[in-house]
Amino acid sequence: MRASALNPEVSATLMRRAAIASLCVSAFLVAIKTIAYLTSDSIAVMASLADSALDLFTSTLNLIAIRSALTPADEEHRFGHGKAEPLAGLAQGAFIAGSATFLIVQGVHGLLDRDDPVEQSGTALLIMLVSIVFAVGLVIYQRSVVARTGSVAVGADNVHYLGDIATNLSVIVALVLVKYWGWQMADPVIAIFVACVLLWSAWSVFQQSYDQLMDRELPDDEREKIMAVIRSHPDVRNLHDLRTRAAGVHTFIQCHIELDPATSLIRAHQVSDEVEAAVCAQFPHAEVIIHQDPEGVETPPALAAS
Repeated sequence: MRASALNPEVSATLMRRAAIASLCVSAFLVAIKTIAYLTSDSIAVMASLADSALDLFTSTLNLIAIRSALTPADEEHRFGHGKAEPLAGLAQGAFIAGSATFLIVQGVHGLLDRDDPVEQSGTALLIMLVSIVFAVGLVIYQRSVVARTGSVAVGADNVHYLGDIATNLSVIVALVLVKYWGWQMADPVIAIFVACVLLWSAWSVFQQSYDQLMDRELPDDEREKIMAVIRSHPDVRNLHDLRTRAAGVHTFIQCHIELDPATSLIRAHQVSDEVEAAVCAQFPHAEVIIHQDPEGVETPPALAAS
């Protein structure tokens, strides 16, 4: 969903509040899940605790990255600080993958040799239900922020917490199976399942971060939307050399527009400004650079590549 154009200061405030809310919720969940693990000795609860600990780590990184990404461009960083966010994402992905591997090892060990049965699963069950309530509340709040700001970081965190809700539900299933049916093997099986979910999450975070660091083009549907907006201007005959990339919450768009060769320099400048305003209305955090070409005159290859 593309956000509506907000005042940059309002957008930045909403993003910071969402990051702080995520940090506070994850810290609370770590605290109560630690109690749940200590009272139950459940590998599945330990997996959920590890997931929340990762959330605390990633929420801290997200807060730092968002603060850095929202820092205005300066003389040494003329394109801003947006890539602080994907750099933090790479660290998150590596940390998540390492923890998931540890959980898989623990889960396999539990399948092969389960000496300590899960105990007091009733307390752990109650704590997991409380965890779901807080996670759902955070997801609803984050979605409202994403809808208003279009923040990539908050959106990614929102997807991660949706996975957490599924993870917590899985742990509850394991605790119920142990408590009421006595199936101790459900505990390590669910732990391995949670670890696999974490590995998938790590790959998603890594892929998104890698794409931004390597200046991957925006998705085809967004490029099509950009071209449609540009071509909708009555004075634009055509466009070429569209280049796009993203860095954190910022989007960078460059293109050449073709105008009537008889268009005056002043009018060409006006058309360019009007097209830029139309694109920015659809992509509020975009920096747009437009070059005007007379229709039918090809740009020399050396200049087009520069």
